[in-house]
Amino acid sequence: MSEQDEFKAEEVTSIQSSELPTQPYDGSKMESHIPPSNLHSFQIGTGSSVGRQREHNEDALFAMSTNLVTNRVALPVGLFIVADGMGGHAHGEKASELAIQGMVSSVLPELAPYTLGLVSEINEENLREIMERGIHTAHDSIQENAAGGGSTLTALLLVDEILIIAHIGDSRAYHFDGEYSPRILTTDHSLVKRLEDLGQITADEAAIHPQRNVLYRALGQVEHVDAEIISTVVPSSGYLVVCSDGLWGEVPGEEIARIISKSSSPQQASQALLAAANAAGGPDNISVIIIKVLENT
Repeated sequence: MSEQDEFKAEEVTSIQSSELPTQPYDGSKMESHIPPSNLHSFQIGTGSSVGRQREHNEDALFAMSTNLVTNRVALPVGLFIVADGMGGHAHGEKASELAIQGMVSSVLPELAPYTLGLVSEINEENLREIMERGIHTAHDSIQENAAGGGSTLTALLLVDEILIIAHIGDSRAYHFDGEYSPRILTTDHSLVKRLEDLGQITADEAAIHPQRNVLYRALGQVEHVDAEIISTVVPSSGYLVVCSDGLWGEVPGEEIARIISKSSSPQQASQALLAAANAAGGPDNISVIIIKVLENT
């Protein structure tokens, strides 16, 4: 070995010993480097079908899930939207697309401080306002760019332990848990649901009522939109499901739950649900988002 090689070897040894010292394990130091343990984990499945009796798909959906994990924060964020267009092929397709685009373009920039860890405290009321502004942006976009068209919109925003639902129309959000019956988290803004709530018709009559698709609230249909904003907590386990009436109108809630529980993944479940709705006749477009909420560890 030359004198120069000896110097290089000594230099490397010096760097290793001074910058990468070996120290005995100290459990107190380890704890400070573990992010908080309340990080939700999601598995997502999505699916959409034109159905068996329509030529065009007037549904649209959006699904996004992300996690911010640093030394000081572990923050899950998710945004999931289903929109069902109305007004015929030319208007319905465009209306649902505009509904998704308007909602996402409004909500995502306002979520950036959360996804980057720039917000020190998560405020539920702020999240409600973000979703409400998104609804108004979607509504205005349809009125300006698809006159005569309309759309339902059901959106779930999950930030840490908070779940905000923005809802207008008759697309639905559910929570499915293997130990309980399916729970509908939204109320259909439809004529038959109003009649059912007033006791004028039964649930069975509502299911076959000739005006069951008539809505009294929808994006793009009136001058001022009136959306339903719901605040709750992210369930500790089970499945959150967002879907258009092409699914829930043909496949009962208990059957949706059974299919999901028997499936190997949310994505496989979403495809099985599309198949079930089509097997039942597929009279309408079908869209579904399935969010499996894994238990905290």
